[in-house]
Amino acid sequence: MRAQFDMLGISYDWSREIRTCDPDYYRWNQWLFLKMYERGLAYRQPSPVNWCPNCETTLADEEVRDGKCWRCDTVVIKKWLEQWFLRTTAYAERLLQDIDRLVHWPERVKVMQRNWIGKSEGVEFSFQVDGLDEPIPVFTTRIDTVYGVTFVTVAPEYPLVPRLIARSPRSQELERQVTELLQKSLEERSAVQTEKRGVFLDAYAIHPLTGEKVPIWVADYVLMEYGTGAIMAVPAHDQRDFEFAKRYHLPIKVVIQPPHRSLNPQEMTEAYIDPGIMVNSGPFTGMESIQAMDAIADFMEKRGIGRRKVQYRLRDWLISRQRYWGTPIPIVYCDHCGTVPVLEDDLPVLLPERVTITGKGGSPLSQVKEFVEVPCPKCSRQARRETDTMSTFVDSSWYFLRFCDPKNKDRIYDPEKVNYWMPVDQYVGGVEHAVGHLMYARFITKFLHDLGYIDFDEPFRRLFTQGMIYHEAYWCPKCRVYRRPKEVQRLTENGKVSVVCATCQNPVQITLDKMSKSKVNVVTPEEICQGYGADTGRLFILFIGPPEQDAEWSSSGVEGPYRFLSRLWRLIVGNKGFFVFDWSRRLPEWKGQLTDGERSLRRRLHQTIIAVTNDIENFHFNTAVASLMEFLNNFQDFLDEWDPQREAARIVFSEAAENLIRILHPFAPHIADELYSQLGGEGSLLKGPWAEPDVEAAAEELHTIVVQVNGKVRARITVPVGLDEARLEERALQEPNVQIHLAGKKRLKTIIVPNKIINFVVR
Repeated sequence: MRAQFDMLGISYDWSREIRTCDPDYYRWNQWLFLKMYERGLAYRQPSPVNWCPNCETTLADEEVRDGKCWRCDTVVIKKWLEQWFLRTTAYAERLLQDIDRLVHWPERVKVMQRNWIGKSEGVEFSFQVDGLDEPIPVFTTRIDTVYGVTFVTVAPEYPLVPRLIARSPRSQELERQVTELLQKSLEERSAVQTEKRGVFLDAYAIHPLTGEKVPIWVADYVLMEYGTGAIMAVPAHDQRDFEFAKRYHLPIKVVIQPPHRSLNPQEMTEAYIDPGIMVNSGPFTGMESIQAMDAIADFMEKRGIGRRKVQYRLRDWLISRQRYWGTPIPIVYCDHCGTVPVLEDDLPVLLPERVTITGKGGSPLSQVKEFVEVPCPKCSRQARRETDTMSTFVDSSWYFLRFCDPKNKDRIYDPEKVNYWMPVDQYVGGVEHAVGHLMYARFITKFLHDLGYIDFDEPFRRLFTQGMIYHEAYWCPKCRVYRRPKEVQRLTENGKVSVVCATCQNPVQITLDKMSKSKVNVVTPEEICQGYGADTGRLFILFIGPPEQDAEWSSSGVEGPYRFLSRLWRLIVGNKGFFVFDWSRRLPEWKGQLTDGERSLRRRLHQTIIAVTNDIENFHFNTAVASLMEFLNNFQDFLDEWDPQREAARIVFSEAAENLIRILHPFAPHIADELYSQLGGEGSLLKGPWAEPDVEAAAEELHTIVVQVNGKVRARITVPVGLDEARLEERALQEPNVQIHLAGKKRLKTIIVPNKIINFVVR
């Protein structure tokens, strides 16, 4: 990768290079974990994971394809495993409130973070399971609808589900049906348009206010990731519950009537979710629903039935991974002492180098005896080391701080150095990290601030989110792997083109996906540089589209930037004999003697300098490149008609040539430096000054005004910039076609849009 960066001319301070897989780095991941564990912010509890029964390993969501393991095609199930979490919810309110301080972040990222944190104010209470000493806690923001509960729904992963299934005479059938619900991804289950599916658990819950028994269902649209994993279902006043009740013919009970009409449950086509008058709601019947919310909450709190609560959609950060790569979690399990943290002096806990990766049996670390079997840090008896590793998101949650002090072996970093450099002035990253990496980085920064290790609590002052580059990806269903472009064949038969795997000759599935190593659809720098050179590749990448938007890679598009650089080379080198090296000293004496063509070229040059400068500062690289290309056309037009024997012309040429390659340099540094050398310059333009625009020269001298009569265009006139309205009107009236359309008519008024239009209104 470093060779590729060098090939493209990308400049980094390699003395600060860090590798998160090195023990010198990941020991501080472990140190962070221990600090959080000391403060109750790291804990272990059961959590469902994707599990392949054949491979005997966990799978990330992206490794599950159509409900099956990407590796062996076995149906994936959900399995509960003890896993480690970091308590991000302890910082939920601060993470939410401090979004307002991120004034230089894209609004859509801030909206995504607010929605992800998802603060809600409501009431929490419980339904008691009939015949079982077990409550089902629920949280609702619509306590005014509590009397309309006709069933309770829980997530398929809800911990109580196995116990309820075990009590049913049809337990095997229920277990199979619930397993089917778990095959959907979280995205599918939470999508509004997804058809709601569920399973009745042959169990009932007791309504805490009415004492009525209501059925308990598992529903796929209920998520463990939000709230308690269970909801009170009010189909008359919640659309998802309404759709579910209609599908399974469950009761619908209206408890809020609109002000001026009456709802009939049998005739309703959708849930009524607006305020209204309470009905069928015990002592609260007749109240306005908005007032009833406080009244019912007060009633439940006084009787110990429920309590007001602030709920967040944000979940704690699951960091456990059952795989080899990653930071070992510094925890030991002792039969006598329980869960014991590794001592700080014993860090880092090193990954073993001799490990067999089989793809089966959970974490490979669990098979390494010398890694697992260790003495307890407290009592020195035989104990077992944790074999989960940390998510690599832990690595990236604080790496920007380590850059400030990358060689420190005694501390995570020197706070004085970090406080000098941080926060990051400008951070660039994909919008896909809005609620992942960026949230974790903010969380870790706030935690380190609370420890007293930094003076700031937000990591990034400015944020720019770039789009993704998409390219065709080729999935071979038979080989169960993605194929590189050179590993597929395009066959033509009867005029039809098909793409097949070169290994098995079976058709491949073609998708347009973001470039990624996992889908082997990355176009490498070598491929571009070998054919066109590094500068062409750089220019094309920047020219492909607005950097904040996604774009599709097309190899044919490289030709345009290549032709541009080739034309530029010929233009500069072909005329370098006319270059005047001290043009800036001699230009002032000739300014008053320039021809129209020379003034026009200077005007376009300095307009381009201003435009490119502004575009760079605002990340509008594609329009900056477009401005460079447009100016090259202007430059060529000038040279097609110039008189190189005129000293003034040579000075204007020289000014344009040098400034063009100066503002080209950030985009195509290699050719720009070479052209500068061709003109007699020494060293790299990287160390030279930026092009300074001449604002006076950039000002337009003439512009075109549209002349209308009753809103219809009758002429276009070219006039000096700044011409007063009286003289502009006089000039417009001189146009023959305007005079024809004014003849014999009464002028009512004249409308002037500055610098654009003059319109005569007549009758």
